[in-house]
Amino acid sequence: MTYNPDNPQQPGSALRLLPWSTWDGRPCYLAPSGDGHGYLTRKADRMESQQMRNAAIAYTDAETTLHNEAAGPLLLRLTLLRTTAALANTLRIADSRLGRLPAPTTGHDDQSQEEAEEENVERH
Repeated sequence: MTYNPDNPQQPGSALRLLPWSTWDGRPCYLAPSGDGHGYLTRKADRMESQQMRNAAIAYTDAETTLHNEAAGPLLLRLTLLRTTAALANTLRIADSRLGRLPAPTTGHDDQSQEEAEEENVERH
């Protein structure tokens, strides 16, 4: 799986970025329906959990390898490959979760809300 930092999801997205890709490497999205706890949603949640566990293990292994003065180029390369794959998955999960956050309110609405509250205070 690859991560594209130039195309992140935006908060409030109607689609969920799934933790897997199509056979040709394109991202997969899900339009949740009903209560949002369907089969594919649960499968994606389980896969994200496993990817996060794998990332924690890769991080620990990378730290151990870096502290091993006897580690040769092959071990360093394999550790780096595993760690970058885990980082890509973690970034994809973060991007997916960003898209599931509620869309931010615009500053204009916040300003109008504050002005209305100030007017209400002045009247009392």
